[in-house]
Amino acid sequence: MKIQTVATMPFDDQKPGTSGLRKKVAAFKTPAYLENFVQAIFDSITAPVGSVLVLGGDGRYYNCEAIQIILRMAAANGFAKVLVGQGGILSTPAASCVIRKTRSFGGIILSASHNPGGPEGDFGIKYNTGNGGPAPEKITEAIYACSRSLTQYRIADAADVNLDRIGCQMVGDMNVEVIDPVADYAELMESLFDFAAIRALIGGGFRLCFDAMHAVTGPYAIEILEKRLGAPAGTVINGVPLPDFGEGHPDPNLTYAHELVAIMYGADRASTPDFGAASDGDGDRNMILGRHFFVNPSDSLAIIAANATQAPGYVAGLAGIARSMPTSAAADRVADKLGIPCFETPTGWKFFGNLMDAGKVTLCGEESFGTGSSHVREKDGLWAVLFWLNILAKRRLSVEEIVHRHWAEYGRNVYSRHDYEALPADIAAELMAHVKSQFADLPGRRLGDYTVKFCDDFSYTDPIDGSVSSGQGLRIGFKDGSRIVFRLSGTGTEGATLRIYLEAYSSDPATQRADAQQALEPLIDIAHDLSQLKQRTGRESPTVIT
Repeated sequence: MKIQTVATMPFDDQKPGTSGLRKKVAAFKTPAYLENFVQAIFDSITAPVGSVLVLGGDGRYYNCEAIQIILRMAAANGFAKVLVGQGGILSTPAASCVIRKTRSFGGIILSASHNPGGPEGDFGIKYNTGNGGPAPEKITEAIYACSRSLTQYRIADAADVNLDRIGCQMVGDMNVEVIDPVADYAELMESLFDFAAIRALIGGGFRLCFDAMHAVTGPYAIEILEKRLGAPAGTVINGVPLPDFGEGHPDPNLTYAHELVAIMYGADRASTPDFGAASDGDGDRNMILGRHFFVNPSDSLAIIAANATQAPGYVAGLAGIARSMPTSAAADRVADKLGIPCFETPTGWKFFGNLMDAGKVTLCGEESFGTGSSHVREKDGLWAVLFWLNILAKRRLSVEEIVHRHWAEYGRNVYSRHDYEALPADIAAELMAHVKSQFADLPGRRLGDYTVKFCDDFSYTDPIDGSVSSGQGLRIGFKDGSRIVFRLSGTGTEGATLRIYLEAYSSDPATQRADAQQALEPLIDIAHDLSQLKQRTGRESPTVIT
């Protein structure tokens, strides 16, 4: 095998964000840009000779070209074998599943998650460790440090691998096995949920619609929902992964999953499906809908937790629950009733990994449409959909009835997130600094009908390894338990995304079914006043409301 050692110069913008390195496609196609970052990964993880790597992506533009480069570089860097999804496809939760099942050293996932694709869109790459989860900060920091001092990368001189043919091929001395990207994941799902009960539900006239948004979950949903569970052909819409996601934005929310929303909010309720769901670019996020009814992701986590033992894989109960700091406290109330711990972590699935590996938690979730459990070390969109179908099959109630009964038992954490996308980075930073500058004077102040109890910049000390993560979001808590959180997202590639999280608690059944935006209007006004949002950004309304 001929190996080329190519001289290179560092790039100064390869610091991984919340979930890997995300940039425009044009940046990754810059000569040596992808190669440098991949070499920085390999140099940082120091995989032993003979190690196995898992590789795949969400099928977005430049996915297959990047895979061919990474395969040649893996061969040049001493890997013995790479498992790669057929057609270059491997959802993020499926990649975690394969890493764990095969006990591979780690994996490289090519995705920018819910960000748009196509030649003018976004691309991303991240490294997952041997537990199947995203690399912790100590590893991503090492990768970044290595990228800043890199002087060369290694790549094998070899022909492209046929990614469409399942089976083994060689790249120099390295074995490349093209695998069925769905099989291992589908087998895992069948072990966790009562497929017979779900089949009976669907066979009894229950109708569902799953929008794969022309992203990676199409083949997974068709195999599981239509072939294994018996849903009619066509239940999965937009099921063929496309490099540009059909010119759509593969983010499963009420704004971007507009085709599904139109179906689930149809004028003729009698012809509307009983259940709707969508997943994102790489398959790790989910949105759950009933007839004319949206399930907030924070409520979804809490409801899954409250009904966990209905699923065979969780019949023994939960060790604990973890949620990201911006996620509502609805799950905390379930944990309290169950007598199990509930951990509050920064945003980013990597923070859940230590807790799951230590056996501290079984379920975890983020308000950004991510829910999962210890079955893998990533959030898992289709898993959440199957859990809801399992609950529906067992309880034989509508989605809306399940949510309303949950609120009646636990109270409702009225919750919403307002996203202001593509803000100039300097303006977003100045807005955050302005909010934080008021913290010394806020405690005890009366703001409308609310009295400030505390305010801080959230910091987290990992209870397992003692690592500290600071600067995770600005919190303003009120004496009645309501709160406002300001946070800059780390998943975008253009400008900055400001996220404002609003939460109020209602224990009165007479008010629990109020529209969330109306109920939260006083908190929205306070958030705008504290941040001077309109004056500083010129924005009259959010880009996305969830």
